Amino acid sequence: MKTTTAFSVATALLSSTASAYWKGFNIGATNADGSCKSQQNWHDDFVAMAALPGHFTSARLYASSDCGTLANAVPAALDTGTSILVGIWTEDDNHFNAEKQALLEAIQQHGKDWIIAVSVGSEDLYRKDTDANTLVNKINDVRGMLWSLGASDKEVTHVDTWTAWVDPANSAVIGAVDFLGMDGYPYFQSASIDDAWNVFWKSVDDTRAVSQGKWVWITETGWPLKGPDMGAGHPSVDNAHAYFTSTGCQAFNEAHTFMYSLSDYQEATSFGVLDANRQPIFDLTCSF
Repeated sequence: MKTTTAFSVATALLSSTASAYWKGFNIGATNADGSCKSQQNWHDDFVAMAALPGHFTSARLYASSDCGTLANAVPAALDTGTSILVGIWTEDDNHFNAEKQALLEAIQQHGKDWIIAVSVGSEDLYRKDTDANTLVNKINDVRGMLWSLGASDKEVTHVDTWTAWVDPANSAVIGAVDFLGMDGYPYFQSASIDDAWNVFWKSVDDTRAVSQGKWVWITETGWPLKGPDMGAGHPSVDNAHAYFTSTGCQAFNEAHTFMYSLSDYQEATSFGVLDANRQPIFDLTCSF
């Protein structure tokens, strides 16, 4: 009796810990034909995502104004019980201001409860589109806007590759964010699928080592189902499945995690787990 009770308590604690993390997918704002997603398209994406074995109800979106992303996605998220890691592009001032305005209007119209956090920029440092100090100013700008809207409880971050985070030139950004959004792809590091788990978790450990004690979220990772070989990295459905069930499933239990991606079957290099009919291409069941 004592053994059974202890086991039940331990199981409950493990389940509680696992469920404490946000887990979901990256979702783009356009359909396969390049058209902008409507509210119904977003609704269908969120319903399909929630119907997967992991019952995913969290999504990372890249933009706020582009294609009317938040104007269409937020009502769909509220209808389906989906939470959003908001993205704001920072490439130029006009675009940045349009992105902020779209987020401001979404909060004014729908409140803030649908927001997980806000990411200011995505891989800007990796692409060298900006410098650390400029990015810090934009992070603080968005944080100030959130505070003015009564959303000071929503954390602000930046998403970038793990290689950008470990670059000492970018340490000011680490100081400015509430947590680090890390993108890591063993495929693009020319790793074989057999080495992918080790390569990925080393990138996480390396990022955590420079995080100044802040949380590291896994904002992008995945393995392509099709595309060119990258060194020893070979795209295939079997390899994408193997990566998801090993690296992905472990990530869901160890960090806030957004896999790349929900659907991009039309791309030459495709990572998406859903086909044209929003059906899973491989089994997405996690055994742990």
